[in-house]
Amino acid sequence: MEEEQAVAKLPLIEAECSARLRISNIDNDQEHGGLDSAGAGAPVKTRSTAVLFICTFATACAAFTGGCLASYTSPAESGIIADLGLTVTEYSVFGSIMTAGAMIGAVICGRMTDFFGRRRTLWVLDIFYIVGWLAIILAKGAWMLDLGRLSLGIGFGLTCYVGPVYLAEITPTNVRGLLMSISQSMTGYGASLTFVIGSFVTWRSLAIIGCIPSLLLFLALFFIPESPRWLDYIENQRLQQNSDDNLLNLFRRKYLHILIVGVGLMVVQASGGLYGFMFYMSEIFDSAGISSTLGFILVAVLQIPLIVSSAALIDKFGRRTLLMASATGQCLGCFLTGLSYFLQELDWWKEASPILALLGVLVYMGSYSFGMGGIPWIVVSEIFPINVKGSAGTLCNLVSWFCSLVVSYTFNYSFSWSPAGTFFIYAGICGFGVVFIAKLVPETKGRTLEEIHASLMTHIMQ
Repeated sequence: MEEEQAVAKLPLIEAECSARLRISNIDNDQEHGGLDSAGAGAPVKTRSTAVLFICTFATACAAFTGGCLASYTSPAESGIIADLGLTVTEYSVFGSIMTAGAMIGAVICGRMTDFFGRRRTLWVLDIFYIVGWLAIILAKGAWMLDLGRLSLGIGFGLTCYVGPVYLAEITPTNVRGLLMSISQSMTGYGASLTFVIGSFVTWRSLAIIGCIPSLLLFLALFFIPESPRWLDYIENQRLQQNSDDNLLNLFRRKYLHILIVGVGLMVVQASGGLYGFMFYMSEIFDSAGISSTLGFILVAVLQIPLIVSSAALIDKFGRRTLLMASATGQCLGCFLTGLSYFLQELDWWKEASPILALLGVLVYMGSYSFGMGGIPWIVVSEIFPINVKGSAGTLCNLVSWFCSLVVSYTFNYSFSWSPAGTFFIYAGICGFGVVFIAKLVPETKGRTLEEIHASLMTHIMQ
């Protein structure tokens, strides 16, 4: 019992010393006024800060690469079709196969991270990233492009789970939201940078630039430790030989509420039209009579201050507040975009339609970057106990990418049916998301992971 009570006082940060790992309890040090002497405490604190920085940098590189590959198809479309002679169907396969790869990554992410560990899984996903970018850089035909995009998708599917989980498990409570938000926001930065640079360079050069964060991640992985929570979990598994980490166990009463929260957040995040906007943004701009280059630049410029604001505010106002503000903005953005097409269909107010479309896209993408882009993954990494985190992460990740696949696959068909109707449907989904977050999503700021799990279990049992 004493050992279990000691474990409950995590989070810990791991530092390597000689041949073994030493763990210093950051939260416990803060509660008890730090270490016994300044001389002994300063080196440990400095080392812990350095480790935290490198860990955040590593997960940020993984997320940044994900943003680059997610938005790669929009600026690269015309160049690839012209250089390699791809048909529209072949390019559509190239664009959507990333989502299929991400679903593969989602299926294996939970078991892989539990069996091999968080750090080794980061190694695996980086290999997928590097191989994928190299395949696209060297591609001479559609099959090589598809192979590279599939490999990148698998890496991104793994990243969406292991990045937030790893960082949540090693960071102290008082900076967990900040560091995780910074890391997750790199997906938006990667997408923005790809939009801007892709307007001025060739598609092969853009792929080379996209590969750079993967190489930086490769270097950083040599210096980061394994998650101390995972190490403790594995030791307990070895001693006790039991676990609740089974997909069916997630549907037991004590886990059902947090399962609904986790899966619901993924559905709201992925079904609100993001990949319709990202994959086909150039088509949206063109159909609205707006320069694609101008639109990409404006989206990128807008996202940067909103991402910074989200990271600065997440530990002050909490996850729920930022999520509700973000989902409300997405709803408004979809409505404005749909209204633009509705006015075009009625042949009303023609001069205002392009402005409404541009405003709608900017409001949507900015709002997504502010909250719904990264915070759902932060919440999912926080609410599930480690004994079911693998299965829960697999399910949530798979649901997210399945919804993304449905949106990206059906967007062209629904857009042909009714452009206005398509965006009004997305607005309705985002509106539902606001209500869902307000009613069901718990606030997790300012508490250790163990405190979050204990409070959720107590609430459910009552």
